[in-house]
Amino acid sequence: MSAENALLTILVEKIRTDMLVLPTLPEMAIRVRKTADDPDSNLMMMTDVIAQDPALAARMIKVANSAFMGRSIKVNSLNQAITRIGLSQVKNIATAMAMEQLFVSQHEQIKERMALVWRDSVNVTSIALACLKLYIADNKHCNLNLDVMTLAGLMHLIGALPILTEAERYQTVFGDPEFLENAISTLSGQIGSSIMRAWDFADTYVQIVLNWNNASYQAEQVSYIDFIRLGALVQSPLEGTARLQALQPYIERNIVPDANFMEIAEIRLISQEIKALLS
Repeated sequence: MSAENALLTILVEKIRTDMLVLPTLPEMAIRVRKTADDPDSNLMMMTDVIAQDPALAARMIKVANSAFMGRSIKVNSLNQAITRIGLSQVKNIATAMAMEQLFVSQHEQIKERMALVWRDSVNVTSIALACLKLYIADNKHCNLNLDVMTLAGLMHLIGALPILTEAERYQTVFGDPEFLENAISTLSGQIGSSIMRAWDFADTYVQIVLNWNNASYQAEQVSYIDFIRLGALVQSPLEGTARLQALQPYIERNIVPDANFMEIAEIRLISQEIKALLS
């Protein structure tokens, strides 16, 4: 049996028997989410939690001062930043930022591959958020939420982590990047949804991670999955007629105005800023 087939067989069997080792949510993200979910917590308590992580605190201030938040007056303290962002948004932003800690490895090739997965996650999220923000502006009754979109976007490839960790034992698979890409494309949704359940995330996230790359899954209403798929499509190598055909459903559903939506100044600027915030 080839290394590729061996790895695929092992992954499928471990998924079937619920034996695949899943990554754990970073401790700071757990503390932030626990504080946000506590009905007795307040903004000051959240400030105290985040203040224990200077890097996260600095990024929260950066987010609060970003054009994405739509405020011109700058804040210069963590307390002001948390107040501006709000508890529910802080919960998802902090979790999203903690995700980057998981995409690391001591193995050089795995490290490079994880960096690519994280980069793709950030790129897709930045495009999805920019398009969603414009969509919400044009559709006042839209019930989709930007901070949920942020976390969902950064989580959509989380299932790749156990695959890459298992692949470390089979060095030859790195000579076939197409195989790894196929394994991630085929299995990461199922693995990722298991991670979401293990982390006790809402079913919204479970379904997004499970179904965003499942072509047979189509929601009746415009959903977060549409924007993740749109971001992934922009990042894909599709060109010319094939790209236009792939974009057509999004145009028909008024998710984007036309095939040149990435040339819209607002979408381009917002996506660039979000990418800078998350990178």
